[in-house]
Amino acid sequence: MIIGLTKKLKDDYGINVKNAELFDEAFTHASYVNEHPKEHLKYYERIEFLGDAVMQLCVSEYLFKRYPSLPEGKLSRLRAAMVCEDSFSKFAKECHFDEYIRLGKGEEKANARNRPSLLCDIFESFIGALYLDQGKDKVVEFISAVVFPKLDMGWFDHLLDHKTELQEYLQQNGDCKIEYKMLDEKGPDNDKTYTMAVYADGKKIGEGVGSSKKNAEQAAAYQALKVAKQ
Repeated sequence: MIIGLTKKLKDDYGINVKNAELFDEAFTHASYVNEHPKEHLKYYERIEFLGDAVMQLCVSEYLFKRYPSLPEGKLSRLRAAMVCEDSFSKFAKECHFDEYIRLGKGEEKANARNRPSLLCDIFESFIGALYLDQGKDKVVEFISAVVFPKLDMGWFDHLLDHKTELQEYLQQNGDCKIEYKMLDEKGPDNDKTYTMAVYADGKKIGEGVGSSKKNAEQAAAYQALKVAKQ
């Protein structure tokens, strides 16, 4: 199982595992350890503890730099939405980590492999193992590929309203006509991608892509704000 994981990490994320035992431990459930007492195995909970702290730090740093004008309260709510069971379990599934968990027979029968709480734990323990194996920079590289793009995809737009922020910014010195127009639409009906542009008094000031028109508008507003505040 660990051989398949190390190959996937190398092929998909450019991660060359140095100490496979760390990842072995990170993907081993207590139920498996209890069923194999002679193997003197360790299970994931200690590494998960570390991974949780590493994720908190890396996500906090990223949000602090990405949103220089966002107040502490909104930063905290955004981090809480990104660093939580629901998000981590989805990330674990997306990375196919569920396929590499070592479970005892009882937990396997109980379909623990698809349990959100366990998937969350495994994602955190993987982060802990990666940190111990290769350091913080490699963790940041991994979550930059897996986690941070979700902001641009609109996963957390309910916590961020870039359109309102852009409107307030542009109209602070008087009236300004703001419009959003669709530039492109691609993909099948069940998996469309939209490109939207935002205009201020007829001039295009930002462009964004999203899985819905609303998400694309938010992305366009965010890009416009970045340029306007430079």
